[in-house]
Amino acid sequence: MLTEQESCVFVAYLAVTLTASVLNGLAAVANFMGHDYPKSQADKMGVPRSWMRPLGTLLAAGAIGLAVGVVVPWLGAFAAAGLVLYFLGAFGAHLRARDHHFGGWAVFFCLAVAALVLNLAYHGGNCM
Repeated sequence: MLTEQESCVFVAYLAVTLTASVLNGLAAVANFMGHDYPKSQADKMGVPRSWMRPLGTLLAAGAIGLAVGVVVPWLGAFAAAGLVLYFLGAFGAHLRARDHHFGGWAVFFCLAVAALVLNLAYHGGNCM
């Protein structure tokens, strides 16, 4: 039986992790479909369009890893950490392009960080 605090952490962990998984999955699909928004962002950041599918694959792997990580905690921790690194790279691309519109980036980055922190908080670092 979970204590009240453990229950709260678990609910936050599930909500954040599943939200991050869905949003990153949708972003991956947008990259795979060649939707206008990711293409315009790539052009704006100076990222070759040929990178859209590989970047979408990384987003999809992170999304799937987060979802599966609810059952296999170490996989969720690695997926969240991978997404944190992915979005740090995206931040670098924004800075390199002198683009200071960080709203969308901040949402995805903060969700990845929160998913990692809550995974480690709920599983007590014993997810390995």
